[in-house]
Amino acid sequence: MIECREVHKYYGDYHALRGIDLTIRAGEFFSLLGPSGCGKTTLLRTIAGFEDIDSGVVLIDGKHMEDVPANKRPTNMVFQSYAIFPHLTVAENVAFGLRRDPRTKAEKAQLVEEALAMVGLKGYGARAAHALSGGQRQRVALARALILKPKVLLLDEPLSALDRKMREQMQVELIKLQRQVGITFVLVTHDQEEALVMSDRIAVMFEGQIAQLDGPEALYARPATRRVANFIGVMNFLPANVVSETDGVVTVEVPGLGMVELPEKQISRANPDDDGPTIGFRPETMTIVPANQTHTQPRETNATIDEVVYYGDMTYYDLRLEGAEGPNGQKARPVRISMRNVFGRDVPEVGTRVRVAWSPGSLVLFR
Repeated sequence: MIECREVHKYYGDYHALRGIDLTIRAGEFFSLLGPSGCGKTTLLRTIAGFEDIDSGVVLIDGKHMEDVPANKRPTNMVFQSYAIFPHLTVAENVAFGLRRDPRTKAEKAQLVEEALAMVGLKGYGARAAHALSGGQRQRVALARALILKPKVLLLDEPLSALDRKMREQMQVELIKLQRQVGITFVLVTHDQEEALVMSDRIAVMFEGQIAQLDGPEALYARPATRRVANFIGVMNFLPANVVSETDGVVTVEVPGLGMVELPEKQISRANPDDDGPTIGFRPETMTIVPANQTHTQPRETNATIDEVVYYGDMTYYDLRLEGAEGPNGQKARPVRISMRNVFGRDVPEVGTRVRVAWSPGSLVLFR
């Protein structure tokens, strides 16, 4: 549905987009994810036609968009601010894009009702726009964008102004809405959790470039670089010494974990932001073994609890792994693990020495 080929964009001397190559499939929920200033909104605006590009090609549904203005492209956008007209009713806001449409007044009214029903606002047409909650204003903005039946809906951080509970509710509703209408959604967000929850695929951007493009599970479990790993959720890092490499299997020695063999699929070889080989693993991939459990796990190490942080459904522990001391006996940097708070599970206190189980399959080698 969307192709970007070697797209470059400058603002004076500032290189905002640096050779973007990207294909977005028809009917997928695609996210552009990255920190502020990474170029994700600029890329969205170039697709929409609000920004000209300095070089490269943008195609939508196989057609070149060069010299095609925003109002002639098969796209529509929901802005971060929603851009709702407070002096108009809900129905008048939704119908705003139809003001030059040749259809009759009755036909337009029918389209408005269908659009409002689609976003869960049936019967809200006569309500004043200024009397709506944040979540309702967001739905009105969606209805106004969808009533024109675009091939692509562009979403510029549409949930950022909502509180956490409403944001989580709208995430689910947007997923359902996208499946219902079947058109391509392109979301810009800086919220990693939001992108993981909602997207079929995600492009992680830094400094005007795409660092990794993958599905949510692959992006989380196998980040391409330490920078991506750091940005997507929480990841622990331990220094590693490469001992040998045979037939795609790398043997590494990791302080605190010992000798580990890793297959090719667990190795990232595109890691320019790292000073040396490093092992990464997610907090949930390590488990504190209950004190009364006598049989040993395939892989265990001893550790001391440095900190305990309770989060309701989860408890996070900062642990110092035995054998992970730095040079000259320096204290090891703690690693963070997470445990779900199930009924009857003991929560060990700070200073407790514990056994920790882990699996080599959860490790990623950055080199």
